[in-house]
Amino acid sequence: MDIVIPLFDNFEPLDAIGPYEILAYVPGATVRFVTARPGLVQDVLGSLPVQVATSYAEVERCDVLLIPGGGSFLTMSADPEFLDWVRRMHTGTRFTTSVCTGSLVLGAAGLLTGLTATTHWAAVADLEAHGATYSAERVVRQGRIITSAGVSSGIDMAVRLAALLTDEVTAQAIQLYTEYDPQPPFDTGSLAKAPAEVVERARSLR
Repeated sequence: MDIVIPLFDNFEPLDAIGPYEILAYVPGATVRFVTARPGLVQDVLGSLPVQVATSYAEVERCDVLLIPGGGSFLTMSADPEFLDWVRRMHTGTRFTTSVCTGSLVLGAAGLLTGLTATTHWAAVADLEAHGATYSAERVVRQGRIITSAGVSSGIDMAVRLAALLTDEVTAQAIQLYTEYDPQPPFDTGSLAKAPAEVVERARSLR
């Protein structure tokens, strides 16, 4: 089972690493990172460079394609060759997925037109500009396409994806092994719950 995660400069670390941590435990799965030109890829926060050895052009098919977000979506969305590759991969995947603003790359590739999808709360208008209907759910499945909301929701998506690729007991075992049992100290993790002053401060973090 081949799971491919494209990494471009300015990727959001948890968008990629969170799902990677979960999906790497799926029995029989191999998770590969790919990029435009093999070499060092820098995350958006600036302190987690990743050495990526494989060009996306070397990959002809995969079982799962997972597009992370962060500032990297701008580069991916503006690259016609990469978008062509995404469309080709999608024709043969079991699941094509995204985390955060990675959904905007799927949208730019024309894969979300007429579908319900999710993304980071600050990118709703951009998502809908690609012909998708936004949902505030953390994970949205539309057939073979699964989108997840901002950053940490990629872990939720990966656990659900693990169940689809194997079975619920295996997915639950992976969740237990990684001790994924969120108990956040504050109940402000969604736009619907956060007070105005928190939303304003969050916008300043971008």
